[in-house]
Amino acid sequence: MNARDEILRRIRAGVKDVRRGAPVDVPWRYGQPTPMVDVVGRFVERVEDYKARVERVATPDDVPAMVVTVLADAGVTSVVVPTGVEDTWRQAVAAAGMRVVVDDPPVGKAELNEIGAVVTTASVGVAETGTLVLSHGPGQGRRVLTLLPDVHACVIRADDVVSDVPEAIARLRPAIDERRPLTWISGGSATSDIELARVEGVHGPRTLLVIVVG
Repeated sequence: MNARDEILRRIRAGVKDVRRGAPVDVPWRYGQPTPMVDVVGRFVERVEDYKARVERVATPDDVPAMVVTVLADAGVTSVVVPTGVEDTWRQAVAAAGMRVVVDDPPVGKAELNEIGAVVTTASVGVAETGTLVLSHGPGQGRRVLTLLPDVHACVIRADDVVSDVPEAIARLRPAIDERRPLTWISGGSATSDIELARVEGVHGPRTLLVIVVG
């Protein structure tokens, strides 16, 4: 018996008691967590696999200083922040000597292209894929803010990290129902040319900095 015959045998055995056209009760519900020993740990590991920098802080009070640290280490001198970002983050960045631009009124694309970094929050993190998802509510801003600056610093709460994509979609359902755009970010922007030479920063920020809170 070859592999094809074995697959077909198992299929026939699995459906032999199912009447043609009858509904099949599958004991599984979409959006349930995938069992993991350490969801946040898996998330950090997978994000780092994409060559992104990940820092963990214990409390929200630790975030402003860490935002300044990761931006300074990246050599950033100018930062754009969307409305809804914590004032303490913006004030800390400004106090560190970086120029801060608030996206209110909206900053033009030409100016955005000259700004070194953007700082946002995220709606959901996906542990299995090392992905950040922005639904562009308060603190996440317009989509273009996360596409033009060369560095993206993203702050996410540990409580917002879920196991896998189905669980993430369940969390994002309110944004989906409101028909808001969703931006899925897995590492810095990168692609390969026809000779498989890696090129970074073509479709968005080449550098991703992630701060996990909690």
